[in-house]
Amino acid sequence: MSKKIHVTDTILRDAHQSLLATRMRTEDMLPICDKLDKVGYWSLEVWGGATFDACVRFLKEDPWERLRKLRAALPNTRLQMLLRGQNLLGYRHYSDDVVKAFVAKAAVNGIDVFRIFDAMNDVRNLRVAIEAVKAAGKHAQGTIAYTTSPVHTIDAFVAQARQMEAMGCDSVAIKDMAGLLTPYATGELVKALKAEQSLPVFIHSHDTAGLAAMCQLKAIENGADHIDTAISSFAWGTSHPGTESMVAALKGSEFDTGIDLELLQEIGLYFYAVRKKYHQFESEFTAVDTRVQVNQVPGGMISNLANQLKEQGALNRMNEVLAEIPRVREDLGFPPLVTPTSQIVGTQAFFNVLAGERYKTITNEVKLYLQGGYGKAPGVVNEQLRRQAIGSEEVIDVRPADLLKPEMTKLRADIGNLAKSEEDVLTYAMFPDIGRKFLEEREAGTLAPEVLLPIPEAGAVRSAGGEGVPTEFVIDVHGETYRVDITGVGVKAEGKRHFYLSIDGMPEEVVFEPLNEFVGGGSSKRKQASEPGHVSTTMPGNIVDVLVKEGDVVKAGQAVLITEAMKMETEVQSAIAGKVTAIHVAKGDRVNPGEILIEIEG
Repeated sequence: MSKKIHVTDTILRDAHQSLLATRMRTEDMLPICDKLDKVGYWSLEVWGGATFDACVRFLKEDPWERLRKLRAALPNTRLQMLLRGQNLLGYRHYSDDVVKAFVAKAAVNGIDVFRIFDAMNDVRNLRVAIEAVKAAGKHAQGTIAYTTSPVHTIDAFVAQARQMEAMGCDSVAIKDMAGLLTPYATGELVKALKAEQSLPVFIHSHDTAGLAAMCQLKAIENGADHIDTAISSFAWGTSHPGTESMVAALKGSEFDTGIDLELLQEIGLYFYAVRKKYHQFESEFTAVDTRVQVNQVPGGMISNLANQLKEQGALNRMNEVLAEIPRVREDLGFPPLVTPTSQIVGTQAFFNVLAGERYKTITNEVKLYLQGGYGKAPGVVNEQLRRQAIGSEEVIDVRPADLLKPEMTKLRADIGNLAKSEEDVLTYAMFPDIGRKFLEEREAGTLAPEVLLPIPEAGAVRSAGGEGVPTEFVIDVHGETYRVDITGVGVKAEGKRHFYLSIDGMPEEVVFEPLNEFVGGGSSKRKQASEPGHVSTTMPGNIVDVLVKEGDVVKAGQAVLITEAMKMETEVQSAIAGKVTAIHVAKGDRVNPGEILIEIEG
């Protein structure tokens, strides 16, 4: 008996998130939508994950407008999004009324299928989102965040699937975000899921270890109904198996997809040209790498992690960070590495490596995690670390959102007239700082997307290395504003000089021929810390909040600043007890390692 296999293509979301740091713009999606709409996909994944963040933060596009345009351009195809359960598209848990409002608006604006997961596989954090999707009359897909550890077994995953079925889900997805599945493990898991619950099974696996196509074939042979693929020009490596390849592999078999291979090839040629346009976002860490079977870093995380390390001038320490990630993960009770836990674990690992001392600095997100603020850890956490992070504070043992009061009324009041719609309020809710900035710039007519650099000639652009110290410039070009950070200056030779810089957050090395002999260099006007009472940071970032004022008396170890780097917040503490005599920063300032930010006299 033949069984048609259905295909979800990730080209408009996860494929470019995995390979190009989520930078594909709507203008490069719309021209090919007519052909995509004729393929006969079961769905196209177009929204969610990091796309919302990237639209607002870097591309200066309204993500809701992107969704509406794609809905209009793809009238015959289901549109799918990735939703982080109670986290929605942000990095914290939102109150239930925000979750309900977000799902309702996503449905109205064009989403048909909601793939809902929780980074901890804590099904309590899925319930409200599932109920909201069902209330909107849409397809709710309960998701298993696949990972391997002593506590993640087939029986545990099957139990989770049965709970999601009982909650009203329409299908179940195995989300292998890091490419950890192996062919025979896939077969066993799918066979067990098909035997123990009645929902259709979707298989989503990144090809980081080079195994995903084999895993999908084993999944199909054991009863899986749907596979996730990516058009070949955005496939493989940390992305997904190529759509054309899987369609060709199944053609003529009992599992034939029925999809036109020639039409797919036309689409592939279009995206082959598009990918070149985004060359500056390509990462050397997105090819096949079996180390993922140990470090478990997911495809969507590794390209962003590489770019963030590069911006910090610390790309040369990538291997150290990859080695530290499994150790941090074990300390935290083996959470699956998927947003936001991938960022939480990855950033803490980077801090540990940079400081040369494990947990010298603990991010606020790790503290919240250890307190139970993201849900129940899958395994046992390191109790010594928990005590170090939260002291005697009480551990949360209920669903975290049960402790949250309704937020929508306050959010509407906080953003005020900058919000022209409920969708704008939800944009602000997801990312308060960058969301407000986006809405302010839209109001002022000054939205300026990051620069797409032309394809360089051979030898003109190389990867930057070393420990750069950024100096920020704001440059206006024909009415558009760009942020440029100079992170280092090379030795002048033959009248040319190499500048290591980032343009709107993306690092590059560029060769300039100076028009004069003056070359600005490497640091802000703040002096370098030299005394115990000089408060400074260990890595570049932004000031989120200043917790003290001049004249305050502080204790040793008291938090005096909150900084943000790599999307994670960290408290900066005073090394001594004394009086605050000077403050050199304000909220929103960019700071560099070793600068004096606050002065304290003991």
